[in-house]
Amino acid sequence: MPIRSLPSELIDQIAAGEVIERPASVLKELVENSLDAGARRIEIDVEQGGAALIRVRDDGAGIAADELALAVQRHATSKIAALADLEAIVTLGFRGEALPSIGSVARLRIVSRTAEAGAAAAIEVDGGSVAATRPAAHPPGTTVEVRELFFNVPARRKFLRSTATEFAQIAGLVERLALARPAVAFRLRHGERVVLDLPPATDASGELRRLESLLGAEFRAAALPLEASSGPVALRGWIGAPRGARAQPDRQYFFVNGRAVRDKLLASAVRQGYRDVLYGGRHPVYVLHLSLDPGLVDVNAHPQKLEVRFRDNRQVHAFVAREIERALAAGPTAAAACARGVPRVTPPPPPVVAQRALHWPTLAASAASVREPEPGTPPELAASIPAADPARATPAAEPLGEAIAQLHGIYILAQNAAGLVIVDAHAAHERVLYERLKAAQAGAAPSQQLLAPITVELAEHEVDVVLESAGEFERAGFALERLSPTSLVVRAVPALLAREPLPELLRGVLADLATGGGTGHIEEAGYRLLATLACRSAIHAGRRLTVPEMNALLRQMEATERADQCNHGRPTWTRVTLVELDQLFLRGR
Repeated sequence: MPIRSLPSELIDQIAAGEVIERPASVLKELVENSLDAGARRIEIDVEQGGAALIRVRDDGAGIAADELALAVQRHATSKIAALADLEAIVTLGFRGEALPSIGSVARLRIVSRTAEAGAAAAIEVDGGSVAATRPAAHPPGTTVEVRELFFNVPARRKFLRSTATEFAQIAGLVERLALARPAVAFRLRHGERVVLDLPPATDASGELRRLESLLGAEFRAAALPLEASSGPVALRGWIGAPRGARAQPDRQYFFVNGRAVRDKLLASAVRQGYRDVLYGGRHPVYVLHLSLDPGLVDVNAHPQKLEVRFRDNRQVHAFVAREIERALAAGPTAAAACARGVPRVTPPPPPVVAQRALHWPTLAASAASVREPEPGTPPELAASIPAADPARATPAAEPLGEAIAQLHGIYILAQNAAGLVIVDAHAAHERVLYERLKAAQAGAAPSQQLLAPITVELAEHEVDVVLESAGEFERAGFALERLSPTSLVVRAVPALLAREPLPELLRGVLADLATGGGTGHIEEAGYRLLATLACRSAIHAGRRLTVPEMNALLRQMEATERADQCNHGRPTWTRVTLVELDQLFLRGR
């Protein structure tokens, strides 16, 4: 076949294949145009999952009548004019491809009016054929109708899914856009049914109401607010409590300068921030907004603008992970949560029990002595923890109350002014030990010289990446040098990881470096070991505790960050209030 120039209609259809994948893709482009036009209210009507009709009406700036014909031509846009604009994009759209691409595979009609114009104007595009502009009636703003999507491309139309599936994609998209722009009112209607009707959120309480409408009352009740900044980067939003984590990552919303993205770097940072509190295989729920100078992020990295590139990947990754970890640590603690509620009575203090020294494991910054374990338990690191003060006047003196009994050698039962507190002793002690182990390891990582250096074979470009980050590896406790273009010799390793399989560990670090996550894989591997030490050293089921021992653990929980979950994300305590007990036994009825 000879080389030839393609007809303009075919060029538009090829371009549409990159931008218009399904009805939700059409809607995304249209709503983003409305938002770029400054719309404060957007109404969306859909029929047959978007295959028959997608209509978007807004109250934005509108399009001048003499610009309508230009608006449906390829690479015509009002959002950028020079290369410098492309390097600092502040709008959601900028390529000038959406409207002509849609018009090439559907029946497109645009009616628009600017605030200064005395009348509106309309234009129609039918499968790439553009009609003349004509007068129309319309209030200030724009309405775009897309009918019979892919009517002239049957091969694409037959790949559309069922009406329910396509509309589910549309509803999910509108939810993301509504979370990205809480100040904008959205209404979504499918046929005659109104699916979403969200008023604008003008303050924080309104934004929380929108969160509840889209993510449920449970998320709003347990969500932790997050607001932080570092130089040109700011992060705000809400992160879900670890107990509300889900089996699927279907409620994770990240916005960069108001743009919804699915970014591996940001996803990795969130995982690192939650690493100490999530149950295995669970995914947190969050709505986060990252703001930074547009010149520091490239949004022109994906045909559908779903991915971004940051100029300083590692700074962004470290900032997001650190602030999420801080927000989780500063969130409602066991003490604060247990102290909620209005006490109805003040129960009498528990009987004073003779105290004895309590030997539970912890790790000092240097070496710790080892004592003989109790029968059936692994060796433990020994240290003394003070027992509870018997002079406390009432259980209300401490948020977690005072211990009264142990159930089946597993659960601590305590009473406070609000009711009954039930604590999983092993899980709670595990968290206390883990935080102490982490604190002991803070600062420069201790390094251990290897008697026999280990050679690790990697690809040449992987060796280059490792050596580019040599400073980070040294701070982590490694001593590395190049032996050949494709091999590294390891002469020292972090003391905590002396028995880890080094090739697998280094490949994990390389994966982190590829996404800009730095050498966080090393720290994560070290933390996994500390978590294992804490789990094996914590008191185990069947060990009988005295009341002073139980009270000592309660006091430690109140002073420990993230004491609501163990290292694996399981809850460490729960509460039954006096009101709930009264309801259970029908008291007062």
